[in-house]
Amino acid sequence: MTNNVSPKVFLCSRMNVQLEHSDKKEAILLSTLDLIGENGFHGSPMSLIAKNAGVAAGTIYHYFPSKEHLIFELYEHIASLIKERMFKDDNASLPYKERFFKLWINLCSFYIQNPNALTFLEQYYSSPFLKCNPSQKHKSFTNEMTRFFDYGIDNNYLKKLDFNFLAPVFHGTILSTAKYHISGRYSFNEESLLNVAQIIWDGIKAHSY
Repeated sequence: MTNNVSPKVFLCSRMNVQLEHSDKKEAILLSTLDLIGENGFHGSPMSLIAKNAGVAAGTIYHYFPSKEHLIFELYEHIASLIKERMFKDDNASLPYKERFFKLWINLCSFYIQNPNALTFLEQYYSSPFLKCNPSQKHKSFTNEMTRFFDYGIDNNYLKKLDFNFLAPVFHGTILSTAKYHISGRYSFNEESLLNVAQIIWDGIKAHSY
């Protein structure tokens, strides 16, 4: 498969379908994502978010009592989409290596197709919002990732390393690859993404595998 990975497909198309049903809450979330991608957290006041979403200034507070709550919910929304996309078509009966490659490419493709989501997450993780978020929903994604890697370690597919060592290698290379594509320095397609995933796999696979 050698088709180029197209930008801004998954997240935006999902939201646009919902916007056809006049979902104001979804419109506000999309507006927030777009504005933060352009202006950052501080440059995206609630009044501008409401205007960009096409809703009255007072309407936004009907759905989100504060900007803090809006940011929290947007984070949970994106985390849910990432989990859904990453584990799409995952099947425990498939060979572990094949599953590893599929998960890596799924997540990298999501970021390439949704650069604003990547920008938002990077800002979110380096902001006070991360520590202040009372929700624990995002942990379900981390837990599923942990289970996937633990399974690989327990069954001698992966080196016996702590998840906290494996996660930065897995996710960090995905972010770097996606940014490389988004910046226009190289246009990755599925075949070239497989080549990158192979490099990561070769670095963490068990010697006996």
